[in-house]
Amino acid sequence: MLKLQGIHWSTPEGEEILKGIDLDIPEKELTVITGPNGGGKTSLAKMIAGIYTPSAGKIELDGQDITNWNVTERAKAGIAYAFQQPVRFKGLTVRDLLELSAGANIEEAKLCGMLSTVGLCAQEYINRSVDSSLSGGESKRIEIATVLNRKGASLLVFDEPEAGIDLWSFGKLTEAFERLKAEGSRSIVIISHQERIMEIADNIAVIANGRVRTFGKRADILPELLYGEKQPFCPVAGTKKEVC
Repeated sequence: MLKLQGIHWSTPEGEEILKGIDLDIPEKELTVITGPNGGGKTSLAKMIAGIYTPSAGKIELDGQDITNWNVTERAKAGIAYAFQQPVRFKGLTVRDLLELSAGANIEEAKLCGMLSTVGLCAQEYINRSVDSSLSGGESKRIEIATVLNRKGASLLVFDEPEAGIDLWSFGKLTEAFERLKAEGSRSIVIISHQERIMEIADNIAVIANGRVRTFGKRADILPELLYGEKQPFCPVAGTKKEVC
């Protein structure tokens, strides 16, 4: 389990972004973090990954204090992070990146499966360089594929994985998250505004103005987010969920 206790963080200019975050991320479940833009969601994701260090508070992973661990130390401990804006790697091909992530050479058939998970054709991308020749959406999908297949990763963090991805690829990506959830072997944290992703979550946390506004099981939180507290949420068998 990942525990964040009293987490504060400010920008170098002194603007306080995280204002006392208390949040427990359950083990081997899918947790979606949502909320208004500018509320601190991406800052929190970077805090989990070790890109940012809190000015106050404590972070524990499976009972171990990792508050001051850097990105590399957290990656070795099993935390994998997909940026909202993917990093490009001059001189590396897509094959290189996937094999580095998996920690082994990968046969072409398996590479094809990894890339098809995120809606890419392996034959077109295996030998492409991970540089500015790729569009933002292509880079995003390739990075997600590397995180999905990271060797030894027990906690996967995705920052708005839907950004820059077309609807067909988004459907494939959602299916990949559903399969990961069904496997039940890794903890998953997704920063997202998408209703479709929230619908497959085990838990939902709402972050606003640098604080946790609410956290709980999807069945309790999602109806309030979609329809407001006073409107009931009716799952109609075989149809899209609707207001009663």
